[in-house]
Amino acid sequence: MTLAEFLQLDLGPLLLVVLAGVACALPGNFLLLKRASLVGDTIAHAVLPGIVVAFILTGTTAPAPIMIGAVVAALCATLLVNLIAHTARLEQGASMALVFTSFFSLGVVLLEVSGARAVHIDTEHALMGAVENALWLSATGLTSFVDGAALASFPTSVLRVAAVAMLAAVIVSLLFKELKVTAFDPAFASVAGLRPHLADGVLLVLAAVAAVAAFDAVGAILTIALFVCPPATARLLTDRLERQVPISAAIAATTGVVGYAMAALLPRLFGFDLAVNAGGMVALVSSIFLLIVAWKARRRAASAGRLAKRDG
Repeated sequence: MTLAEFLQLDLGPLLLVVLAGVACALPGNFLLLKRASLVGDTIAHAVLPGIVVAFILTGTTAPAPIMIGAVVAALCATLLVNLIAHTARLEQGASMALVFTSFFSLGVVLLEVSGARAVHIDTEHALMGAVENALWLSATGLTSFVDGAALASFPTSVLRVAAVAMLAAVIVSLLFKELKVTAFDPAFASVAGLRPHLADGVLLVLAAVAAVAAFDAVGAILTIALFVCPPATARLLTDRLERQVPISAAIAATTGVVGYAMAALLPRLFGFDLAVNAGGMVALVSSIFLLIVAWKARRRAASAGRLAKRDG
């Protein structure tokens, strides 16, 4: 493969999975600490009806109305989860499962009856994403990065996810103390005047925006994996949140690169002249990496327990 072919066919999708991973992993750390990782799952499913309704109302798939519709749907779903949990006295996990299945089912029905399939919004896209569509066909080499005409056709989906990843990094950096204390001890945060409800609201909005940006590019399956797997893996590698957050971002980026490469190369190792869905492969690699780290952590804990018992 030549450099021009890599820039045209692979650079955009590769950046997309890496940036989506970072955008979701950063807020995902605090959702994990709050034992609310399924909020990312709820949001990833809930955005679908918002996207379809936005298309129905505007008749376009332009980024702005689609983003607004998806964010509104995500926020409504999260508020509904809390409402059901408090009024029906259900465990929050059950409320999340009820809401995200209902919202996603509604979105699938709307897809079928609204005509959205005619503009390439379909169930497969919603589940698996369209990473491979982020092509930069006008790229010819490294000079394309300083060529205005070539840059004008750079995939807009990559730019959107990059902006959200940067926003997530800035917000987490500026509000790290508030998010940390609220995640570990919301009662103390309230006494200390850190306004935990405001921190929770900011985290919710950030998670919603990240989920919408990732959903548009990589679909619901990878979005869920990106919220959960990198933060959970990082949590097993360190007990300090200051380290966990950047480690989770690094893991998200690494599994994105490895997963994308395996999507293209793994079938060829078995003699198939094709590639598998990149989003699905990245989700699989993230899950496998988490399982490996969890297995090693369990072995270390068991070994330490045996040593302590022997010494005692």
